Amino acid sequence: MFRPLKKNFTLIARYGNQLKKAVWIPLLEPPKATVPNLLKIRNLKVDFQIHGGVVHAVQDFSFDVRPGKIVALVGESGSGKSVTAQAIMGLLPAKARIAAGEMLFFDPETPEKPPIDLAQLRPESNAMRAIRGARIAMIFQDAMACFSQLHTIGDQVSEALFLHRDVSKKEGWELTEVMLGLVGFLNPAKAMHLYPFELSGGLRQRAMIAMALVCRPSLVIADESTTALDVSIQAQILKLIKDLREELNLSVLMITHDLGVVANVADEVVVVYQGHVMESGTVEDIFNAPRHPYLKALLNAVPQFDMKDKQRLIPVSTIQHSIGPLITGREPWPETENEDAPMLLVGDLNKSFVSRKGSFFGAGDATVVHAVRDVNFTVNRGECFGLIGESGSGKSTVSRCIMRALSPDTGQIIFNDRGSLVDMAKLDDAGLVPYRRKIQMVFQEPFSSLNPRMTIFDVIREPLIIHKVGNDETQKEIVKELMMAVGLDPRFLNRYPHSFSGGQAQRIGIARALALKPDLLVFDEPVSSLDVSIQAQVLNLLRDLQDELELTYLFISHNLAVVDYVADHIAVMCRGRLVEMASHDALFREPVHPYTRALMPAVPFADLNRRLDFSALMDGRMSDPRAWPKPFTVTDESSPEYVQVGDSHFVLASSEEEGAVLVR
Repeated sequence: MFRPLKKNFTLIARYGNQLKKAVWIPLLEPPKATVPNLLKIRNLKVDFQIHGGVVHAVQDFSFDVRPGKIVALVGESGSGKSVTAQAIMGLLPAKARIAAGEMLFFDPETPEKPPIDLAQLRPESNAMRAIRGARIAMIFQDAMACFSQLHTIGDQVSEALFLHRDVSKKEGWELTEVMLGLVGFLNPAKAMHLYPFELSGGLRQRAMIAMALVCRPSLVIADESTTALDVSIQAQILKLIKDLREELNLSVLMITHDLGVVANVADEVVVVYQGHVMESGTVEDIFNAPRHPYLKALLNAVPQFDMKDKQRLIPVSTIQHSIGPLITGREPWPETENEDAPMLLVGDLNKSFVSRKGSFFGAGDATVVHAVRDVNFTVNRGECFGLIGESGSGKSTVSRCIMRALSPDTGQIIFNDRGSLVDMAKLDDAGLVPYRRKIQMVFQEPFSSLNPRMTIFDVIREPLIIHKVGNDETQKEIVKELMMAVGLDPRFLNRYPHSFSGGQAQRIGIARALALKPDLLVFDEPVSSLDVSIQAQVLNLLRDLQDELELTYLFISHNLAVVDYVADHIAVMCRGRLVEMASHDALFREPVHPYTRALMPAVPFADLNRRLDFSALMDGRMSDPRAWPKPFTVTDESSPEYVQVGDSHFVLASSEEEGAVLVR
């Protein structure tokens, strides 16, 4: 049902221009809560029938979602969170079935009617289709995978509206434009005609939220809706969810493994593990007085800014690893005049890309994107250098230039080959071959970087074969030692990548990178897709391997707390430039640049006393160099320089800053 637009002063103040264009809007004024519970789940059991037996994915789940509340369902991968959401939405895969229990949905629009047991509805029935999308909607994790790339945002957001509501094409189009304005699109009229691949990750997620809300459902299920986003974009989405909850009286079931997110948005929390509910209660009870050992272990696995030097994360389960003689047998570093030179020196690095829009044949106006601009930093032997930045900041482009997967436009990439300084930027393909062994990379997506058609033995052995290291017998022994070095059982070598969890797959990627005994390892977001406990296992392993094998790391991430845990020195990157460089203590204790200072409050802490400061996000302009205050403002005409503000602490600013020591 649609109601005439009434005065809602909060919404009109924020989105007045968009609201003036609409004649009708779906239930914009919050409906009166006439039911004590919106969703009541009791003793839910979901089984998967697979080859060889039955997997009990969900066992005796019981919890409530009340009107206007945000309930967080917290747990690691495989705990049953997403399966529960799929059961509620009637989206379970063919091999799954609801074995027992009930899911009672109390529709606020028809409070006089008895609740609907979603567990008894067939997924393809008209009754379920009437609820799915209209009364209960879902926000998925990967917006890019859920949008069609062949249809505009306006067409896809309005599709649910035309399916579930009796509105004309004009009214539906106007309502869609209003909803895009409500979720934060600055120009919703233009956004209606854009395609998903033309939007940033944050805007795609906002568009998915608009698609979920356009029919004004009573309950929204957010399944890991901020996991893959940068901290600043994540904070904006969390603020948006809280604002919409208050103004539209939404009920939200938030599925996540991030306890920092839970502490900042949830009213009630349900902690699950291996298909069982471990603990539930208000957010205050969960964080101030945790009782179950699993919940306490989860809280200890989260990296914090105030951790002491050499303090270790405590994962739910530890991994045991051992280093064999074939891995540790390295040539000693020779005594040369360049013995104290850094392992890697990047000087005045620049990389740009040219794109043409308007024709399949490359005709049209050319657009030059300056991905990397005048980047300078050094990585000393035996240290971990952290590179922080949001998506699109250029940090992955820097890593690809260092690996020579991309050729830089200008600049130097000086690698210290055991005392011999080599400019990697000047080498051709043949000249790079000897150095491929000395610099290795660990990628963000473990499964995407492992060949699904190769066994784990073949995956780890492949670099040894390519570079002709040892004979067959020696290679087999090296592969076994590498498996034990990353805490995996060598008996699993005949398995394929799909047989492993995300954390195990990432450890396999690390083992492959160590196969050639490199001196420098480049990590590109190696733990961003992992649960907090698995993340803690991998981070502890990386620190141990660095000490035991005398490795040097370049660690790239958008998670500030993770970089603070592993890095000795850190550089912050924005719009292709390094804006601040310092030791990890100085950077997080006394950040100088406005972008760094805005990033810090955007990190969600698993602590009720350290809530997110949404006001520090500069209304989404924190990554706009033109919006930074003087002397940090950067325009096309300006020529900023690195200003020294402390011992090994540099910040990008105007050279006119009084009393500053300039360093080029």
